[in-house]
Amino acid sequence: MLEGDPLSRILFIDLARRSHWVETRPELFEEALGGAGIGIRLLEEECPQGADPLGPENPIIFSVGPLVGLFPVASKTVAMFKSPHNGELGESHAGGRSAVAIRMAGYGAIVIRGASTKPVYLVIEGDKVRFRDASALWGMRSGYTAGTVLRRREKGSGMRTIMRIGRAGEQQVSYACVITETYRHFGRLGLGAVFGSKQLKAIVISGKRNLPVSDRKAYRDAYDAIFQAATESELMKKYHQLGTPMNVLPLNTMGALPTRNLQSARFEGAEEISGERLAADYLGRRVACTHCPVACIHLAALRIPYPHDPYFYKTLMLGYDHELIYATGSMLGLTDVPGMLRLLDEIEIQGLDAMSTGVVLAWATEAMQRGLVTMAETAGLPLAFGDADAYIEAARRIVLQPTEFYRALARGVEYASSVYGGADFALAFGGNEMPGYHTGPACHLGYLTGARHSHLDSAGYGLDQGAVKKGEPLAPEKVAEALIAEERWRQVLASLVVCFFARGVYDPETVRKALAIAGMEWTRADLEDLGRKTLRRKYAFKGREGFDLEKVRIPARIMQTPSPAGPFDEKFLREAIRRYGELV
Repeated sequence: MLEGDPLSRILFIDLARRSHWVETRPELFEEALGGAGIGIRLLEEECPQGADPLGPENPIIFSVGPLVGLFPVASKTVAMFKSPHNGELGESHAGGRSAVAIRMAGYGAIVIRGASTKPVYLVIEGDKVRFRDASALWGMRSGYTAGTVLRRREKGSGMRTIMRIGRAGEQQVSYACVITETYRHFGRLGLGAVFGSKQLKAIVISGKRNLPVSDRKAYRDAYDAIFQAATESELMKKYHQLGTPMNVLPLNTMGALPTRNLQSARFEGAEEISGERLAADYLGRRVACTHCPVACIHLAALRIPYPHDPYFYKTLMLGYDHELIYATGSMLGLTDVPGMLRLLDEIEIQGLDAMSTGVVLAWATEAMQRGLVTMAETAGLPLAFGDADAYIEAARRIVLQPTEFYRALARGVEYASSVYGGADFALAFGGNEMPGYHTGPACHLGYLTGARHSHLDSAGYGLDQGAVKKGEPLAPEKVAEALIAEERWRQVLASLVVCFFARGVYDPETVRKALAIAGMEWTRADLEDLGRKTLRRKYAFKGREGFDLEKVRIPARIMQTPSPAGPFDEKFLREAIRRYGELV
């Protein structure tokens, strides 16, 4: 690393003792780069085996990488923790300003230990760490309000980020998220619940350090090349124009858009909720993560009339992408865009993970259709596909938890189906709810085996689509081998930390050159070795906490609903899982 680079500094914070200190560990970053590579190593050190995910011994780790603050689209922060949602590895990535703010504050990683005895929020401003009373913020109905208060109260200096939880995190809903910069999230696997268990309402981080480079011309040339590749790529242009919602219509056309709890893979209302329709009728503006020239974040402008004044409106700006449209649109049978956006607003207010919430509500609706759940369990709330108002109220009740049924829903479909039945149509993979693709066996294998049980791991949908184009059947072993090769390289990107949308920009040679400018000499073989080791470490942690690839539950519904890649069965998936496990 270059002299003066703050990347090797790790900030440790103990909430119970209200103390903090810094350790400098350059050898750790030289071995593992940053991001996911550093996060899993610190998690191994900090999290005791068998730790209660909602206990004080479960750490929160944030880590960034050597390209953050230097190069375009290297703008993510990795969070690692033990997940309260599935009981093993929790990993979540978020964009916005968090990564650059952490690095400008002078750190490569932040480790939060223990739990506070009363609500608190942290203010990290360079070398200063303050513990603030958050009692007035705790219990606020709207996460928006808490964010507004923090922005006004804590000005900071330089680059600033605000991470915060809503009531879902306070109530320790197992899939509560952490909101950062309003439109970005540490979603999936329940980081918000871990915040809540520690009575940690928010973290405000700011800093204004400089990052040195030894060769300014080489840096400028490399920066310009990456910037040009990112902005001139046809794919990245589409991300700017329509964002990931550009996938809605193609997926629906090929029969791969999960609909009504995957009872179908085609949605008759796809045109109404498509990226094209949303852009034409609702797009308010586009925003970008720090140091990203693409601006793929799309915000819908929704006018809401005030109840007693027909000519007075408030305008909500709501982030939307393919996964949100799938989870709160096709999965719930919603063609009413204002209704879908109001549901997304309620999910945001509560601080829930939108994907898990949508899948949970879809399962609950089908369970009610089948008579497994009655009006007694739902406390008189009828759930029906296409009913936005009912889903908005159900989202509130998942957080308030007035009955045992909502307390079960607050733990996800894996748990709820174990209590009420309906496991065959409970769409969870390794305990985490299904993403928005049903292209064939490769995508589902990616969900089943993904290192953090998230859809951003192996891109199996690309293998499915390739097989359809070629007219060739997929072989279990070949699918497993392709997925693990992709997964290993993604561990490198997640260690840098580079947005996965830019994986076509950051090829091994580009990464090697960028690292050299950052003062780190890595060969392609070194990078490949890091990918293998990081993936292996993740699976070691997962296995340590009870996860077993061979015993992962495969939802029957994914094999019952036709996919573009053709029929597949459990035998195919088990053979592929076995081969994947051999390669890890």
